[in-house]
Amino acid sequence: MEKERFTMLLLEPGEIFFEDYSVQMKMIDTSTPDKQDWIDGRLKLCSKSLVFVNKDINQPLIKIQLKETIDVDQCETRCDTSKSNNTLLVQCKQYVKMLEKNILAPYKFIHQNSTFYFYFNYAEVSDCLPQILQLLRAATLPTAEQNVMIMAIVLSRQSRVSFDTSWLEDLYEQVVLETQANKVTPLVTNPGRILLTTSRIYFQPYNNLDQYPVLKIQLKDIVNIIKRRFLLRQTGLEIKWSKQPENKVEHLFISLKNENDRDELYVSLLNQSAVSLERVPQDHMTIRWQNGSLSNYDYLLYINSLADRTFHDLTQYPVMPWVLQDYTSPKLELNDPSIYRDLSKPIGALEKDRLERLKERYSEMSEPKFLYGSHYSAPGFVLFYLVRKFPQYMLCLQNGRFDHPDRMFNSVADVWKNVLVNMSDFKELIPEFYDTSSGGDFLVNSYGIDFGYRHDGTKIGDVQLPPWANGPAHFVQVLRNALESDIVSENLHYWIDLIFGYKQRGIEADKANNVFFHLCYEGAVDLDTIRDINERHSLEIQIMEFGQIPKQVFTSPHPKRTTVSIMDKLCAETVLMSVKGGTEDKEDTRKIFELHELMIFQSHKECVSSIIVPTKEEVDEVISVGQDGMLKLYSIKNKKLTRSVSLSSLPLSSCILYRTPSHRTILVAGSWDNSLIFYDIEFGRVIDVLQGHEDAVSCLALSATRQIIISGSWDCTAKVWRCYKSGTKIKPAECFIVQLDHDSKVTCINISRDETLLVSGTGDGEIFLWNMDTYNLQFSVKAHSSKINAMVFEEGRSIISCAEDKVLNIIDVHTSTQIYRTSIEHEPLTLVYFDIFLLVGDSNGNINVWNRQDAVFITQIHCHDGPINALSVSRKTNIVLTGGKDRKIIVWDYKIT
Repeated sequence: MEKERFTMLLLEPGEIFFEDYSVQMKMIDTSTPDKQDWIDGRLKLCSKSLVFVNKDINQPLIKIQLKETIDVDQCETRCDTSKSNNTLLVQCKQYVKMLEKNILAPYKFIHQNSTFYFYFNYAEVSDCLPQILQLLRAATLPTAEQNVMIMAIVLSRQSRVSFDTSWLEDLYEQVVLETQANKVTPLVTNPGRILLTTSRIYFQPYNNLDQYPVLKIQLKDIVNIIKRRFLLRQTGLEIKWSKQPENKVEHLFISLKNENDRDELYVSLLNQSAVSLERVPQDHMTIRWQNGSLSNYDYLLYINSLADRTFHDLTQYPVMPWVLQDYTSPKLELNDPSIYRDLSKPIGALEKDRLERLKERYSEMSEPKFLYGSHYSAPGFVLFYLVRKFPQYMLCLQNGRFDHPDRMFNSVADVWKNVLVNMSDFKELIPEFYDTSSGGDFLVNSYGIDFGYRHDGTKIGDVQLPPWANGPAHFVQVLRNALESDIVSENLHYWIDLIFGYKQRGIEADKANNVFFHLCYEGAVDLDTIRDINERHSLEIQIMEFGQIPKQVFTSPHPKRTTVSIMDKLCAETVLMSVKGGTEDKEDTRKIFELHELMIFQSHKECVSSIIVPTKEEVDEVISVGQDGMLKLYSIKNKKLTRSVSLSSLPLSSCILYRTPSHRTILVAGSWDNSLIFYDIEFGRVIDVLQGHEDAVSCLALSATRQIIISGSWDCTAKVWRCYKSGTKIKPAECFIVQLDHDSKVTCINISRDETLLVSGTGDGEIFLWNMDTYNLQFSVKAHSSKINAMVFEEGRSIISCAEDKVLNIIDVHTSTQIYRTSIEHEPLTLVYFDIFLLVGDSNGNINVWNRQDAVFITQIHCHDGPINALSVSRKTNIVLTGGKDRKIIVWDYKIT
């Protein structure tokens, strides 16, 4: 379907789109010949304008603002047109051209008297003319009165429309509540109706512009419901839900007529048995942050949400601090305290001379006084940073124009310098500066927008980054690393006190030089008590354009972070202790991990893919499969190869071992020929081959208690199978349980020790967590920028993952929060977690040993001449097995002291 070029961002902020009509248009103005051809298109009726969308996508959209309109009437005999009298005549003194040649650019304002004829193909002019004339009369009024009249028109239309119950999904769901509401996105308000039933909540817009005629949200998928301010009034409600089957988090931000209606909907939602929210008390989140299990970035986002800051409202966009102050050096050392901004002071108090001048002005003011005549967060500042990513928002906010080229976000260093010395610039940052998942895309002019030229003739392009940044992604990553550093962690509570806490207002704000214009503070004025609509409108505009102080979250000093983050502890307390065969003697109370080589086997002709360690003391065999398609069995006691079997002509990727109820030992190998190969160890033969996938089988996992096998594949699926039990042929339809779909190749899988959770990793760096009882997706998270090589559960609390990007990640299984992230010198390929140790096999042939209990690196042991692709541990026999690209399998004895 052709994408609709018209969006509500082409209108004034907050303007309402009512409906559209199929029309033919002819235009006559002083610059065109008298006779013009009729043009096919659609006419959009909006609260402050008429917009004609040409069927030819290379032709501009034409917006006729009603305030610039001279006359609107139905054509009769006086109209110069060959069409019937089902034609609308519109005369104006100015019109606007938008999206000419389908290019996003500043609008063209045509200042000349023009006449437009719109012939309605199907509708009757008489049906829409009265409403157009009503809106035209509203356009002659002052802005505040015009808005009141428009809202009266909207409410009149809404009162005549009820929710279309034919959209209900279930005949048995019962209606709980129906009310009017507006769906809110940045700069756009779309009126409609909310219907709450016992199983779903629906939003039905009055127009046909939304992606869906009716938005349907299952109550069981809702994960959070938050009361919000909207346009300075307590009328907003934000609903966060998990969209199935992709399990992507979606948001619905709505505003209702008044606070009572909002609260009634909120309570009704919470009273539904299908709604089950995971509530984490505020103090628990703070404790998690204090103890290092919640990152600074995620904690700041959490506090922003508590303070009514949301990505859906530019007037209350999340605010983040500047943490670095060096944007000119060629290199940056994040351990150097001098490169960090003083977080105990607001931006306006960082430069001493400017602060003294501001205080002098402050002392001469009458009450109510303010120190700063500008704010740290406002819609204009947000779009100042985001204009390259969302140019349409800036055009909407600034009446079709971009800012002057010299005033745009051209250089990070220039912006930092300006916020230090300019008497009216005190802006902080936005989350995008620390969001590594976006790769810094807001810094790049990826749309090729013509923003103009600076005074020195320089064409506006990408943002100029500091010399120490290798590119946008690296710049954002460095800022994120700085935000998560020890230095920031030890001081972040000071900034929280200023923005969200006890230094936000009152005597403490005066002491901290943190006083803003009085109308910025929540509760400074009750707009509902102001009867003069023009006064009220001017106050609303002033507050929204100037910026709003977040809702105060803390009234006492915020606690300091008691421990540094896990990432920083691992980096700071690194202890290199030995190489192959032993450890250096350290005066340390922590446990020491030692490896001693027992024997080496080398019988594969290609890389070793997977190794199985003996699970019982009496078992003497070690089993391996390789990319040569071979299965090998070795005797530890006799130190020799005991069996060699060709299972496939293509490489084998993995293997698992289980016992049937009749005590037969079955090995399952995953092959690049898309199959699972079942081999009976005792009888020495292939039992069956299961063609389980459409592409290579990349990984296998076993749930012994459940007697199920999980296979991952390059066909973007993981499949769950019942284990083979009898001597009959395997029937795929009988042993298949469920298919788990992914967005790219499945590269690794793992099952928690209690066998309740399954985690899968993909080629694009995404982690999926599944419930083993229901096989429902718990969450998915983009943990890496490239292929995930291995994952392992840490006692059911977290997931440890490693990838081609040389990153080691730890994700909390309950919150999907990233607890820890660090880079490793060589690419980590395989992981094993046991006792308190994490073993990491890397591409340089090393085993890296980490003590997770004390959060320290223990030792690096060089094992192979090349990458370690297979790593296993037997706790019962104190054996570690490694297999590498060098075709060797090495058996190690480990000791913990």
